[in-house]
Amino acid sequence: MSKEIEAVRQWLKEVVIGLNLCPFAAWPEQHNQIRITLSTDTTEEALLETLQSELTLADETPASELETTLIVIPDMLQHFDDYNQFLHHVDALLRGFHWEGKFQVASFHPQYCFADTHPEDDENLTNRSPYPLLHIIREDSLEKAIANYPDPDGIPDRNIEQMNTLTMDEKLKLFPYLFAKADKD
Repeated sequence: MSKEIEAVRQWLKEVVIGLNLCPFAAWPEQHNQIRITLSTDTTEEALLETLQSELTLADETPASELETTLIVIPDMLQHFDDYNQFLHHVDALLRGFHWEGKFQVASFHPQYCFADTHPEDDENLTNRSPYPLLHIIREDSLEKAIANYPDPDGIPDRNIEQMNTLTMDEKLKLFPYLFAKADKD
């Protein structure tokens, strides 16, 4: 297994599931229904082809076998602005192949920054991953999970509150890749 996939698995286990940032992630992880794949692409066109291939695989595979996919992108889109611009192409791909309403692609990035926040704000940690990621989510599965969850609208606020209460030691343990890069700058 590559170091990139291993880092994403650890992030998924310790941050996303461990902190319960996504209360819907534990089930597919426990049932081996999460695919993590490494993109070696270095152009936007090639990455869009990889995304199309992964969406096709998800479309042709039952959710009981493949619930969700994470595409790890270590070799491009390192700057959040570039990544964010690329997401427009992702949306166009979903529309072009009539996957809107069937799949959505969630975004995670080491420099993730929500609108109207500062890069150093702790709430950005909710979407900060070791590498740029494209997360393919099945809309039907998400709708079912949300319908059975007591307060889905409260998830973002709960996650922000949790990030704001992390100590520096906890942040260093959970997000070593963020602080290692900051130390090198």
